[in-house]
Amino acid sequence: MVLDTGSELSWLQCKKAPGLNSIFNPLVSKTYSKVPCSSSTCRTRTHDLTLPVSCDSAKFCHVIVSYADASSLEGNLAFDTFRIGSSSKPGTIFGCMDSGFSSNPEEDAKTTGLMGMNRGSLSFVNQMGYPKFSYCISGIDSSGVLLLGDASLPWLKPLSYTPLVQISTPLPSFDRVAYSVQLEGIKVNNKILSLPKSVFVPDHTGAGQTMMDSGTQFTFLLGPVYTALKNEFLLQTKGVLRVLNDDNFVFQGAMDLCYLIDSSRPSLPKLPVVSLMFQGAEMSVSGDRLLFRVPSEVRGKDSVWCFTFGNSDLLGVESFLIGHHHQQDVWMEFDLEKSRIGLTQFRCDVASQKLGLSM
Repeated sequence: MVLDTGSELSWLQCKKAPGLNSIFNPLVSKTYSKVPCSSSTCRTRTHDLTLPVSCDSAKFCHVIVSYADASSLEGNLAFDTFRIGSSSKPGTIFGCMDSGFSSNPEEDAKTTGLMGMNRGSLSFVNQMGYPKFSYCISGIDSSGVLLLGDASLPWLKPLSYTPLVQISTPLPSFDRVAYSVQLEGIKVNNKILSLPKSVFVPDHTGAGQTMMDSGTQFTFLLGPVYTALKNEFLLQTKGVLRVLNDDNFVFQGAMDLCYLIDSSRPSLPKLPVVSLMFQGAEMSVSGDRLLFRVPSEVRGKDSVWCFTFGNSDLLGVESFLIGHHHQQDVWMEFDLEKSRIGLTQFRCDVASQKLGLSM
C-alpha cells in the first residue's frame, strides 16, 4: 500500500483488471462486510470524499475518492479486521475499490491500495489508535521503514521538532486534518531568500498552509516563493548547469526550471544546498535530491533534468506541499499526542538494517 500522510480514507483494489498485479479479494475474508447506506458511517464526511456518498443498487455505501493529480476511484465503504503485529482492530473502515482513473497506471500496478495516514477520524493511524508513527524513505528502492507506535531507538540522532499548526475556526481553504507546519524561510547555501514572513503565513481563507505530504512526489511552493528560489538557484548554478530554454516544456505541469546534462556524465556537478526552515527544525535538500532526470526526455547527447521544486500556482493548489522526494533519508516522526513533527537526517537503508528489515 502507498503510505499517504495527505489522505484520510485507506482503500484496496478489489476488482481484477488488466495491469493490476495484486488485489484484495473480499470473498475470502470471513470478517469483511460492506457498509450499508442506512449506517451513520456512510454519512461520515472525510476530506477525501469530494463528492457526497451515495447508495448503490444493493443499498450499500458507494464512494468516489479523487486526488490532486486528477486520478479518482470508485467503490464501496467496507468494514474488516485489520491486524498489525499482535493487535487487531475489528470493524476498521476502508474503501474496497472496483474502478477508477489513474494518471500513472504503471505505478499503480505495483500497489494494492493506499494507507491514509492524516489526522482525520477515518485515517488508518486514528482508527488503529496509534499516538505516533515514524517513517524513513530511502533513496534506494524497498529499504524504507514504517514504524507504528512509540519507539526509543538508541542509534537514532536526536530529532528537531516543529509544532503542528492548529486553527480553532474552520476556514474554507485550510485542511484541518493535514500535517500542517509553519515554513519560515528558505536558504540556498546559507543565503536566506529575502521574502517577507507574511508570504509563508496562511491568509484569511486558510490558503497558503504548509503540508507534509508523503503522497505528493515533489515539493511545491506558492508563486512568489517559487520564483525567488528559482532565481537564486539559477544565480548560484550559473556556469555549473546549462539551462534548457524550451518554453513548451514544463515537467508535470508545474516545474519549469530544467537543465541539459551530458548523458555520459557519471554524476551531477556540485550543487548548492537548499534548506527549508520550519519553526524549530530544518530540512536540507542537496545533491541528487535537487534534480530529477525526466524519463525518456533526451536532447541530442543530453538528458533533461528538472529542479525538484515546482510552482503550486501552476498546479492550481493554494498551499506549500513538502513531498516524499525531499523526505528521503530523513527520519520523520508524526507525534499526534503532542501535535508535532520530529525530523533528523538519517540514511534510511542503515535504519532498515538496524531494525533487521533489510531486503
